[in-house]
Amino acid sequence: MYRVQIQDFEGPLDLLLFFIRRDELDIHDIPISKITDEYLEYVRVLEQVDLDSVGDFIYMSAQLINIKARMLLPRPELDEEGDPVDPRRELVNRLLTYMKYKEVAETLGDRYEKRSDYFNRNFPAQEKEEIVGRKGVELQVSVFSLISALQKVLSEVPDTPVHSVHRNQYSVESQRQFVFEHLAIQERIPFTTLMQHRPKHFVIVTFLVILEMTQQGHIGLILSPEGDDFVLERNFDYSELSARINNGSAGTA
Repeated sequence: MYRVQIQDFEGPLDLLLFFIRRDELDIHDIPISKITDEYLEYVRVLEQVDLDSVGDFIYMSAQLINIKARMLLPRPELDEEGDPVDPRRELVNRLLTYMKYKEVAETLGDRYEKRSDYFNRNFPAQEKEEIVGRKGVELQVSVFSLISALQKVLSEVPDTPVHSVHRNQYSVESQRQFVFEHLAIQERIPFTTLMQHRPKHFVIVTFLVILEMTQQGHIGLILSPEGDDFVLERNFDYSELSARINNGSAGTA
């Protein structure tokens, strides 16, 4: 598998910040029990997707479970001066430090974008794939928001019968063609609509392909107002796709 990173960092601490900002929680008073349960649910989905960094998320899950267990103790822990110790304190300090680094990274990124509007001789420009007729890429989403939509779709996929021995294989190439062909017909498609009545392996491979195509600029992603779905938006030239299909590309999966 390959890893796709849409925004800066996107690691275990980012997932905690995602929950805190989504639910407008006080970072100094995190409801550790609720956060731990939700975190574990996301990790279970990440394990199915098989992202390279899932080990970091599992390690953070263990830390959250440890904090949760310490908070359930009948007697609170005491420091050297005899004052109660909040088991969340170390995690809160890590989050606050992490937020500072993230804000600095975002500020530097904004400055880089503004600086790139100026032209200097021998200015080193990043090489990007040129796509005919490409529009601006819509990336106002977090990878964890996309995982929410994936989690919803997977929860609705029926379990495979135990007597079934046939297993369909879905490749990255075939699923990329699947997405291309559907967006050629319809400019915008909700992810949940595209994945209706599809088996679990089909959903996971297609989800990874969508992240890759978004990173390459072929499609845009728009988060739904409810936050539990996202819309795929065509961002490629239709005639280019038609030529690709007519030249004998793989058919729809």
